[in-house]
Amino acid sequence: MQVSRAASAFVLMERTMVPFTVAIIFAIAVAAAWLLLYPPQRKSDPRRRRFFLLGAGATALVAVPPLAVRLMRPRQLLPPFEAQVRPADPRIAALLQGEHLVPPLPLPPMTFSTAEVELLRPMLSLADRDWQRLDQDFARRLLVVFNVMRERHGYQMVLLEGFRSPERQERLAAAGSHVSNARAFQSLHQYGLAADCAFMRDGRLVISERDPWAMRGYQLYGEVAESLGMTWGGRWAMMDFGHTELRSRDARA
Repeated sequence: MQVSRAASAFVLMERTMVPFTVAIIFAIAVAAAWLLLYPPQRKSDPRRRRFFLLGAGATALVAVPPLAVRLMRPRQLLPPFEAQVRPADPRIAALLQGEHLVPPLPLPPMTFSTAEVELLRPMLSLADRDWQRLDQDFARRLLVVFNVMRERHGYQMVLLEGFRSPERQERLAAAGSHVSNARAFQSLHQYGLAADCAFMRDGRLVISERDPWAMRGYQLYGEVAESLGMTWGGRWAMMDFGHTELRSRDARA
């Protein structure tokens, strides 16, 4: 978890440095303008002054609005670590101490690139589904979730995306808030501590929560994940039913 705490500190530092950097740039610009308009032992040139004022006004007109939007836009930081987690289901917790579970076999790439899937999850075909790139503890818990969902509830689960590079996170954020609200290093995906999952039914990937069968599956998935000390995105204000992450300092199942 040291990596995640460092990431939170990095994002906080970035947020603090933005206004500080703007203030320094503004001070330098004012000093330069003063020297230009009132150079030592020289009279200011009215024409040059008018030219400078027109240029400064045009620059401010272009630069200030986007800068104001950038500073006023709420930043999504990494979620705070939870000091406590929900009590674990003893039967499910026992699975963590049992046999070593292995990731399911990868599905054909075409599974993630159909028109229906692309409509629901843009750019999913380029997602990373390598279990080895997930945090070891998080991957172990997620495999237990998959096992419980299959053995107890009859749902075959699929990893849609695990680790996500900062570059991909930026591309998803640029696509719009309907894809992602988080920018680079504002998501636990960048640290292998988050995953997006869905279901397979009759050989097809089922993602949409509008499907009653899938919605019931997401609810069960959330219950099982939370029993193992994980956080489920279905409880967020902007609900993300297929998302789980491990954000606690000491999430013991």
